[in-house]
Amino acid sequence: MTRPDRPASAAVSDDALFGPEAADYARYRPGLPDAAVHLLAATRHGVPAPVLLDLGTGTGQVPRALLPILRRLAHIDLVDVNASMLKSARAALEPVCGACTVDVFTGGTHDFVPAAPGRAPTLITCCRSFHWLSRPEVLSMADRVAAPHAVVAIMGDGSLWTHEADWTAALRALIQSYLGVDRRAGTRGTCAGPGRSYEDDLADSAFSEVTERSFPVSRLWAPEDVLGYLRTTSFARPALFAGRHGEFETAALRLPQDHAGGGVLEEDAVFTVLLARRPGGAA
Repeated sequence: MTRPDRPASAAVSDDALFGPEAADYARYRPGLPDAAVHLLAATRHGVPAPVLLDLGTGTGQVPRALLPILRRLAHIDLVDVNASMLKSARAALEPVCGACTVDVFTGGTHDFVPAAPGRAPTLITCCRSFHWLSRPEVLSMADRVAAPHAVVAIMGDGSLWTHEADWTAALRALIQSYLGVDRRAGTRGTCAGPGRSYEDDLADSAFSEVTERSFPVSRLWAPEDVLGYLRTTSFARPALFAGRHGEFETAALRLPQDHAGGGVLEEDAVFTVLLARRPGGAA
């Protein structure tokens, strides 16, 4: 899994990015493929009371997907810089977590420390957010807090900006007509282009034994759902449009409607999972 475009800054404040869009994020962001969820659960085979540390958790998609499959989960730590996202994640997990306890940590992922002793994570996940993080520092933190045979899972599948199809190309061009050619990222900056791969980050960390699994994913989008998704992105969130967001959404809705066969748009993506362990630490 090569690293996607790099945001100009990984320092994102709760108020500045995604806070107002937490509800849309929970509703419109695609979930994890079932096969990837079962892969994550399988890494914990034989672990009696797994502890999950989910980095950049957003609205908690990873733990929500894992709980029905990995019923032995004993504890979950949710980490995000965004308090609104964490509130949404906790609210979604409380009805389904059963005896599994949940803690939240608001702040930089590299600063995380378990709230109580005896909660060393055995599975550390980071889905669609590793590019936002200070990756060497995060992996050093993971080495400090993780159990000896812990697995680190870095996952993602790109975005509608990076997906190559006629309708996404037209959508990308429309966004650029409002915001400029460079892809927006963070609160003020733009993407700096492809950089160091995740594999290289992991190779230089304690978790240097890496395996990769890829899962083809086909999604169907209603045009209205595309708009909801765009509100949750760093490249087309409402605050970027300086009062022209309503105008943009009118044009953006018309564009996918023109490309939608039978009222839906097709996306064929690949969801990639990097499973990383310390040398000799096979689960």
